[in-house]
Amino acid sequence: MATLPNPLPKLTSDPTGAALGLQLPPGRLVDATVEGDWHEPLLWLADDTAAPGAWAALAPARRTAGLLPVVVDAGARHGGPELWELAPDAVSYPGDHDADEVLADLWEEYAAGETQQEWPGLADATADAGSAEDPDAVAMDIADDLVGSGGLLEEPRLALVPARRSADIPAAIGWSGPVNHEGDTARLCAVLRTWEDRFGIRVVALGFDHLLVSVAFPPTTLAEAEAVAAEHFAFCPDNILQSDDTSIRAYAEKRLLGQPAWHFWWD
Repeated sequence: MATLPNPLPKLTSDPTGAALGLQLPPGRLVDATVEGDWHEPLLWLADDTAAPGAWAALAPARRTAGLLPVVVDAGARHGGPELWELAPDAVSYPGDHDADEVLADLWEEYAAGETQQEWPGLADATADAGSAEDPDAVAMDIADDLVGSGGLLEEPRLALVPARRSADIPAAIGWSGPVNHEGDTARLCAVLRTWEDRFGIRVVALGFDHLLVSVAFPPTTLAEAEAVAAEHFAFCPDNILQSDDTSIRAYAEKRLLGQPAWHFWWD
């Protein structure tokens, strides 16, 4: 994958990140992959469990160091990212893929037989250039709610990842959570990029096999939600096939309509 210059190695001798304009709490660099140690750190991971306000404290890292925040689940039965079987050498570059083509391929493989329908194409954008909603502010609020409420993540910790944009975070660390569905995470990140543009999403949290994004501009009508639900079916069929939402319409109405966060889980 094509990457930006990685500032994380500087934290080896400067653990607070002062030279990068940061004031990091205690943490460590993660370079463990399924093939052994990577040639450079993939992410910085805080030692302590995240609390509300932790995301805001790390937000300046984007401007000063090109590092993007994400909450990771360092607990549960799979442990933290050192044990996630990260595979950066198996990931291509998100910009090399067309989201419509990726979803059409996945729809044909996983959804067409279930729905008996052709791929309907990408949903229209709901993002409004004139809206007062700030996707980064929405992401911060969702992150605070996530770490403050408990439940979804057993041991939430803040991490920093060198990435061009939030949608690229999974590919930047070689995340393999959807490997049983899609072997090249960059193809799914290409979809996340278009969701950034069309719906104002940000990648907020990652676990071993699940992903949560904030949504600044969610669908507000059932027709809009159903169009987005078709993309979700292709992107993560387990969201529908292994849930109580047994149809695209039910999933759209319950999980997407006006919802400020989308959660995906792959078996």
